[in-house]
Amino acid sequence: MGYVAVKGGTKAIEESIKRLKYERVHKGTAIELHKIEAGMRGLIDQVMSESSLYDQSLSAIAIKQAEGNPEEAVFLLRAYRSTLPRKHVSRIISSENMKVVRRISASFKDVPGGQILGATTDYTHRLLDSELEKESDKSIQDWLRAYQEENRSTEYNQKHMDDLNNLPKVLDYLRSEGLLASCENNDLQPRDVTRKSLEFPSKRSERLQILTRGQTGAVTSLAYAVIRGYGALHPTVGELRVGQLPVYLDHPLDDGQEEDSYYIGDFTATEVEMLIPLTVEKEQGKKEIEFEVGYGMCMGQNETKAIAMGILDNCLERPNNEFPSHNEEFVLYHIDSVESTGFISHLKMPHYVTFQSKLDSIRKSKDQTTEQEVGLHE
Repeated sequence: MGYVAVKGGTKAIEESIKRLKYERVHKGTAIELHKIEAGMRGLIDQVMSESSLYDQSLSAIAIKQAEGNPEEAVFLLRAYRSTLPRKHVSRIISSENMKVVRRISASFKDVPGGQILGATTDYTHRLLDSELEKESDKSIQDWLRAYQEENRSTEYNQKHMDDLNNLPKVLDYLRSEGLLASCENNDLQPRDVTRKSLEFPSKRSERLQILTRGQTGAVTSLAYAVIRGYGALHPTVGELRVGQLPVYLDHPLDDGQEEDSYYIGDFTATEVEMLIPLTVEKEQGKKEIEFEVGYGMCMGQNETKAIAMGILDNCLERPNNEFPSHNEEFVLYHIDSVESTGFISHLKMPHYVTFQSKLDSIRKSKDQTTEQEVGLHE
């Protein structure tokens, strides 16, 4: 009985969908997909990271269909991802093989290979650029020609450019001095949260997967809460690097020899290693500061999220029920974009039966209270 009001709603739903398309196209101009790819790099990288699907073209379609709403675009892309067969598994990808385009350290001024600023908004004035109103394809092409000509006329050492493929890790120098514990390889098969439901206590491979798929704003907010007081950490970026990682596949009929693997392409990723100071009590009550490492890696150039991921990774490695940011169930269940958005959005769906039940309960309570008051007056 509670759902009588939505009878015959099929026509209304169809018209709602038509209206949705109308709102997207009513200005009579179509956004071309290649222009979304060309001009919305940050949004595309965010959607790919949260969707666990590296495909710029598909991300552009999802963004166009979602009218620029990243949460809806992620929902669309994850739904599409769930239909794809998994035909191959790549060889283990080592971040040491990254072809770096940006690499900084907030911990050391001078690092081997140097600080490479690359493309970033970190050093720009946060002022609206009114010149963009007049930007056209021609003005862009003119600027590109001038930029390329300037680079051709600039002397540079090709050897140094080649060295960007094998830059040493900053944290290795701390380990070589004994200031940071060595990190042993964990060759256990990682658990895949996209194929098996999460169970607690979780493995680190599961936590890292969920963090890298997490909604960027949620991951950032929780990491910010950690720094403000929930755990009182003040981490430092040991190294942040952005670049391309190569992907290799083994031949399905060989025995997995590296020389028989096939290079199939690369993808852009952001990797961050955070240094977190920790006060440790030694013998005779002596306290010393040691460093732990928090790790973050995301598809695309997602620097803030990768840093926040590194902070939360360290928090979840040290469970503490006193702080929600150190509780794996609290963090991992609440940062997923599709889960959280879906549940909040479902509140718009008809809840007539349950709401009417609550109203009936309130009315009965009020009637009983009124009867009791009348009885007292009599």
